[in-house]
Amino acid sequence: MFFNKIKQRESGILLYGITPPKATMPLEKVQSAADKSLDLLCAMDIDALIVYDVQDESARTNEERPFPFSSALDPFEYTSRYLQRLTIPKIIYRPAGKFSKEELTQWLHQLSTNNFYPVFVGLPSPDFVVKTSLKEAYDIWRTHHEHHSVIGAVTIPERHALLKDEDVRMMDKVSSGVSYFISQCIFNVDYTKQTLQALVDNCQSCQKELPTVIFTLTICGSAKTLDFMEWLGIHVPDDIKAELKVIENPAARSVEIATAIANDLISYCQQNQIPFGFNIESVAVRREEVEASIELLKTVDQLLKINGLRTAAKKEGATLTTGRL
Repeated sequence: MFFNKIKQRESGILLYGITPPKATMPLEKVQSAADKSLDLLCAMDIDALIVYDVQDESARTNEERPFPFSSALDPFEYTSRYLQRLTIPKIIYRPAGKFSKEELTQWLHQLSTNNFYPVFVGLPSPDFVVKTSLKEAYDIWRTHHEHHSVIGAVTIPERHALLKDEDVRMMDKVSSGVSYFISQCIFNVDYTKQTLQALVDNCQSCQKELPTVIFTLTICGSAKTLDFMEWLGIHVPDDIKAELKVIENPAARSVEIATAIANDLISYCQQNQIPFGFNIESVAVRREEVEASIELLKTVDQLLKINGLRTAAKKEGATLTTGRL
């Protein structure tokens, strides 16, 4: 279903994004954590699951990281070993530049075998020596997988607010085979609309179809989480920032803020005929933030259904197969 929706440029796609457990977690606890995740995930009405690749981005800024960096399990290894019983498609992030062409070729073959889909991202800092450029990585994908897979990329509205060229970056990637984009977490809806308008204008001038844009919404459950999001480069408007820092239940307020953003973007995309969807991100470990992300997922799902953009998922797409891996 995810493959068909992207290929047919359907709106109403709904994703859920997670990170793998920490690399230091004992194997028996990894299985237990995966089982708990499966209990949540199998009940969700989503088109695909995103599993992020966790990279240390400390070198890209001089500002102190609010949380110490902890490496995580490889997203492909974790997903293929522990989450494969969840039968919906999986979207796996990977910084292409860290790997050789041979390594990427093998990785893409493994993804295809498992019905996974790739999203290539840039390197976490300019200090890394690039082994394979993004263009070369896309060329490898197109050579072997273009006809039976789809590939995504990341879009950053904050980058467009600064450089005014995000639409150009996106269309360059479309020319390399990318058919959908997943945004960085959105709190500044104006930045997002500016990016979308530039994309619409670009496509109209070039007489090209608009790619699908999937907007990432997340939960901010504490002042420290807010600090971390800003450290990552996510722009939070001053009024929202001030409120989240003092409010008694920031996680619940985050659901309300994200819901308003979703409503705004649904209206904007429908008016401008932009194929779109949402990704609800859950990368926190605190229970209230996880529960808030699930509430947000259900709320956005209902918004999409109210707007005639989504129907109930088929049961076989969100269930667990019997047996253990």
